[in-house]
Amino acid sequence: MTDVLTPSAKAAHDDGAAVDVEVLGRVLLGRWAEVRLQARSLAGMPELHKVEGLGHVEHRKRVFGQMGILVEQNGVHRAFPERLGGENDHGGNVAGFEELVIADPSLQIKGGVQWGLFGSAVLHLGTAAHQDKWLPGIMSLETPGCFAMTEIGHGSDVASIATTATYDPATEEFTINTPFRAAWKEFIGNAAVDGLAAVVFAQLVTRGVNHGVHAFYVELRDPATKEFLPGVGGIDDNIKGGLNGIDNGRLHFSNVRIPRTNLLNRYGDVAVDGTYSSPIASPGRRFFTMLGTLVQGRVSLDGAAVAAAKVGLTIAVKYATERRQFNAASDTEEVVLLDYQRHQRRLLPRLATTYAAAFAHEQLLVKFDDVFSGAHDTDEDRQDLETLAAALKSLSTWHALDTLQECREACGGAGFMVENRFTSLRADLDVYATFEGDNTVLLQLVAKRLLADYSKEFRNLDFGVLARFVVGQAADLTLNKTGLRQVAQFVADSGSAQKSAKALKDEGTQHDMLADRVQTMVAAVAASLKEAAKLPKERGAEIFNEHQNELIEAARAHAELLQWEAFTEALHTIDDAGTRKVLTRLRDLFGLTLMEKHLDWYLMNGRISMQRARALSPYVNRVLAKLRPHALELVDAFGYGPEHLRATIASGIERERQDEARDYFRTLRASKDAPVDEKVLIHKAKAAARR
Repeated sequence: MTDVLTPSAKAAHDDGAAVDVEVLGRVLLGRWAEVRLQARSLAGMPELHKVEGLGHVEHRKRVFGQMGILVEQNGVHRAFPERLGGENDHGGNVAGFEELVIADPSLQIKGGVQWGLFGSAVLHLGTAAHQDKWLPGIMSLETPGCFAMTEIGHGSDVASIATTATYDPATEEFTINTPFRAAWKEFIGNAAVDGLAAVVFAQLVTRGVNHGVHAFYVELRDPATKEFLPGVGGIDDNIKGGLNGIDNGRLHFSNVRIPRTNLLNRYGDVAVDGTYSSPIASPGRRFFTMLGTLVQGRVSLDGAAVAAAKVGLTIAVKYATERRQFNAASDTEEVVLLDYQRHQRRLLPRLATTYAAAFAHEQLLVKFDDVFSGAHDTDEDRQDLETLAAALKSLSTWHALDTLQECREACGGAGFMVENRFTSLRADLDVYATFEGDNTVLLQLVAKRLLADYSKEFRNLDFGVLARFVVGQAADLTLNKTGLRQVAQFVADSGSAQKSAKALKDEGTQHDMLADRVQTMVAAVAASLKEAAKLPKERGAEIFNEHQNELIEAARAHAELLQWEAFTEALHTIDDAGTRKVLTRLRDLFGLTLMEKHLDWYLMNGRISMQRARALSPYVNRVLAKLRPHALELVDAFGYGPEHLRATIASGIERERQDEARDYFRTLRASKDAPVDEKVLIHKAKAAARR
């Protein structure tokens, strides 16, 4: 479908920039291109599509049936061992799963619970004996299961969960208990109806010592009757704000006995006599190593959120290139929505952010595969993966929600219709911002890592070196606060808006601006918290709390920088000159809108001159105008067809309606039967009166 361009848009299109959609599409598919294409083929099957309007009971049954189709199509086994029928392909496994969001987010998440959490916990926390015993049933869906970690009273604070697993050497069994209501496992996928077993996270107690959180394989229901086994109980969470194809529920345990060998004991074991042992001496390090199973979920959510944003933008951009509204530029022709600057402002910066998030996700996926394949699996690699997943999952899930809402509004009343996907997708993705780690809590994790890395720079320095650093910081602060840096920028720009704009689009300038913001924010918080560790615990916590918001904002700035860097690295891999030119503008739009969003910080901290600040928004508008002719090509490169979009307004029907209306009025104006516009009569009367 060819986009109809205005004269100004055509002029922008003739500057040598052009998108090779096939080339760009291959870049976006990344390392696991074939896996993604196979997954999209699956996601295009009508049998896997969400049926809007189903009650939650019917929706659950449909999704469980769809899980069987995934098994039949060999779409879920890539990460499992080859000896059990898998492929040991961890990155490809996640790449395939995240594409299922375009079929039905409930299917993507329920599959993620079964194979990405429940199955992965057995795979990564258990031994070969555990894998051989339980994974075949998990892989075939013969044993639907749960990942029972979250408790009512402790959501993100996993270390403080209250469920206990106490070892009894007389019977060689653990006894699982939830001692009070707040310790019940909550929001557990597969718990309400389908789950026959669960990996339950509990405090391991043996010989009177609590060794912290460990994972246990616990049977929940009789496979024949589907009734809870003795000591196990649960409650159905029923209808939620979205994802109603998943049977979330609560689980509780009262003196449930399991064999000693049901402890998933790769990182911690209990001998027959109750002696505890672990290859990891530090309880804290052991805890975070075991929680590594959560990373796969966060990586998958990051990719799924990016995919949902791509779908939403494809629908909205296609509609905006066809829908006409108001005739401000002509007496007879209405203007295409995307020709309005404000409409470009609504969609194109979010398109740029989606590209940045997509390229950053590909880097995260490679890092994930490196760690779980064993190619690069040191403690530092795992910490880097945890930090990267926490940072990117937070930004991409928030971005997807914001993008779907803006696309909905940009499509007016049509966007509110369920048939056009926005409302349903947004409802289903709403919880992505808080599960597998609340986004705000995850960014605090990122911030603590940034502080730790910052402190390492000075751990072995003597007082003299540290003092010189502090003096340097003070000098830098003086430079910025007194406006000297602004003066230098102003002189360099020579009062020219053109020079200011040229500086802003410079790749090095953008990177320095974004990186400097991160470094300055982290340094400021680190300086404020420097003495907190030496104070009593209560006072130290109080000081930390006083700077919590600054910490989280620093982490967000860090994640934005990661996305910009990933976009830039991907940009330099594109050989086609025309495509690279368009993508450079899209990257510039991403970087410049970040600076525009944080312009108050840059001005208050003396990081930008008033001249450049004034040039920023007009230059963004010029970039938007240059990208406008390529909007359709940029969303077409995402590679989603009608079977994936499934939105009436993205089917071409709007162009047909607009063409029909335009032809009607053209014919009417040309006929003798056309009524005279009252405004014409008034104009003629006024003209006659002036004679």
